[in-house]
Amino acid sequence: MCRFLMIRSTSPFRPDAVLEKFAAMAERSRAPDGDWQGDGCGIAWRADNEQWHAHTSLRPIWEEAMVFSGIPATTACVVHARSASFPDHKNVPDFNQPFVRGHHSFVFNGLLRNVSMPFQVEGRIGSQKIWALLERFLKGQDPAKALNILVSVLQGRSQHVQALNLGLFSGARMLAFCNYAAFPEYYQLYCHRTPTITMVCSEALDGQPFYPLPVNEVTEL
Repeated sequence: MCRFLMIRSTSPFRPDAVLEKFAAMAERSRAPDGDWQGDGCGIAWRADNEQWHAHTSLRPIWEEAMVFSGIPATTACVVHARSASFPDHKNVPDFNQPFVRGHHSFVFNGLLRNVSMPFQVEGRIGSQKIWALLERFLKGQDPAKALNILVSVLQGRSQHVQALNLGLFSGARMLAFCNYAAFPEYYQLYCHRTPTITMVCSEALDGQPFYPLPVNEVTEL
């Protein structure tokens, strides 16, 4: 499985200190099957023109600390620590999240079994296909509605959904969805909010108060 973090700020900030906390959390976290989050990582940040820039690596996030200080001040940042589901899905840079295009940045964490779609979906692995579906639904749709459509399709077309966690930046809007059928201690998403900064994370980070995100509903933060 994977870990992710989304940050939105009312003014530009340097994210390196928060990324260090996330990296430490990801290093010690273990999925329900005991797997780690060391199969690569990605960091994306939004520039002044609202376009997203991304850095990806095949190394674990906790070995990428030298990159953190090079990320410029930003009002939005997304980071993802990957745990590949299958051995042949490791060491492929294109599989690393966040997925970014234009004004959008997207992350996914979860486990869906036997998903059957009535049409061809672009992508080699599940997370890529989910992103391709969301891009399709975002065309001409409000982002919250597009996420709701995606959730409905995935839940209706999957034989079993153990967990489905989604994070989306659309322009300045930050949205998230959290749902799970098992292992709440691993799959629950958490939120931290102050007047100037909002974070959604797979686990609470050290030194800051987090509360559980509502389950089974698209939440805009």
